[in-house]
Amino acid sequence: MRDNQEVKIGDLIRRFYKDNDKEDFIEEMKMINSWEKVVGKFIASHTLSLHVKDKVLYVRVDADSLRSELMFSKSLLIKNLNKIADKQIITNIVVK
Repeated sequence: MRDNQEVKIGDLIRRFYKDNDKEDFIEEMKMINSWEKVVGKFIASHTLSLHVKDKVLYVRVDADSLRSELMFSKSLLIKNLNKIADKQIITNIVVK
């Protein structure tokens, strides 16, 4: 028999990630998608790549001066990114 109960697609996706021990994946993607909002258009336009692994955000930029600026602002960036997720997803940032 089929269950005719309606379920939102977002709820199904969250359940899938939770059941597969990837519960933070959606929050990580939210953070990456909010990068421009957090750092501004200029830095975002010079960001080559972003990815999260083991609670560390890896950022690649195309200028040494931006690398220094991001490292100087690291704790504020971590705070603002985690605020998007409403929990601590990122514990460190590595800028290359």
